[in-house]
Amino acid sequence: MLQKFQDHLANHFSFLENKDLLLATSAGIDSMVMVDLFKKLGYNFGILHCNFQLRGAESDADMKFVMDYGDEHLIPWSVGHFETEAYAKKMNVSIQVAARELRYDWFEEQLLDKDFDFVLTAHHADDNLETFIINLSRGTGLDGLVGIPAVNEDFIRPLLIFSRQEIEDYAKANNIKWREDSSNASDNYLRNKIRHHIIPSLKDLNTNLLQSFQKTQHYLQESRTLVDDAVAMMYQIVVIEIGDELHFDIEKLKRLPNYKAYMYQFLKDFEFTAWNDIYDLVDAQSGKVIFSEKFQISKNRKFLILSPIGSPQKEVFYIEKYQKEIKHPIKISFQKVNEISNTSINTIFVDQDKLLFPLVLRRWEKGDTFLPFGMNGKSKKLSKFFKDEKMSLQDKENVWILLAQDEVVWILGLRQDERFRIDDNTQNKLQITII
Repeated sequence: MLQKFQDHLANHFSFLENKDLLLATSAGIDSMVMVDLFKKLGYNFGILHCNFQLRGAESDADMKFVMDYGDEHLIPWSVGHFETEAYAKKMNVSIQVAARELRYDWFEEQLLDKDFDFVLTAHHADDNLETFIINLSRGTGLDGLVGIPAVNEDFIRPLLIFSRQEIEDYAKANNIKWREDSSNASDNYLRNKIRHHIIPSLKDLNTNLLQSFQKTQHYLQESRTLVDDAVAMMYQIVVIEIGDELHFDIEKLKRLPNYKAYMYQFLKDFEFTAWNDIYDLVDAQSGKVIFSEKFQISKNRKFLILSPIGSPQKEVFYIEKYQKEIKHPIKISFQKVNEISNTSINTIFVDQDKLLFPLVLRRWEKGDTFLPFGMNGKSKKLSKFFKDEKMSLQDKENVWILLAQDEVVWILGLRQDERFRIDDNTQNKLQITII
């Protein structure tokens, strides 16, 4: 197993070399084997232990075991003490969820405090299979079936290719000491029921269950990659980012095959639960709003607008490429022309091919910048431009700006942006006029 592990690190985790690592160590067989492997391979690491104070003296004995091991082998250690039951009650979550949240929050703190690079946990192939079955039983989507990630930002799981049996065989062959968690024998937890009853039955049906499962998960992960690529491409077509808001073009959204699946992928990280209401929002009346704990999504004419709860709704108007005129909030005409006539404060001429539609018309915001027409290469904050123009507070509050994506095209009635000017290569000239 040592050689297999060394090869596995070289092929998939070479970035761990010469890094400072923290190994999550429960005192159980999996984590003690992981510590032994890294020790024999000469990596620089410390060990972390969580005392969740759920099993009285047994929890304290596990903690002492880890501390004594660290002292004996000159490995630095840190221990976290948690009031897990009180936290679970306060947050209204299960003990398992509470322990997970406390554990990973503390791990993050340890990375920062001790200036280490990665936290490693001892999840193995059987853990992965158990997690898959748990998620399958709960009806999760593809995200829940792709398994425990081997790399998740600062968290690394290098033992996922090994079975529980391989780990036990290595521990016995190398006289590794560990402590048994008495709660692992109980069927009070769903994971234990799956471990003790379901997986043994599946292994009776297929003696190569783990290998078959790993192949299946590989295929699922490839499918996940295809989904992510498709979602990223459609996001560019459907979504406009404006400040801290996301604006979803309903017409473009509904043109997508199975647009509800795309809506789920776009919004799944924002903690919404009323998915049928969200799907119905595309055909709802303007003004309808759906809330999650921290976000809201509302119907606003031709767009769905996602924003943090409490942020003021901005007046934003969209102009499509085919539109010749808008009447609200300002009457503006858009006309293709062959020649440039005299410009004025109410008319500009731009290269239409440089514009990304839909154009956005909104009030100016603090932090907006533009490249003033006639100035080569030097951007300017709108707030500084207004100051230089000696504009009053009331005048500034009445300013509208026209944008292509996030780039200012025109400060209406004041100054055009240099980036969209007509040049010798311009094929399509667009005249924009305030009527």
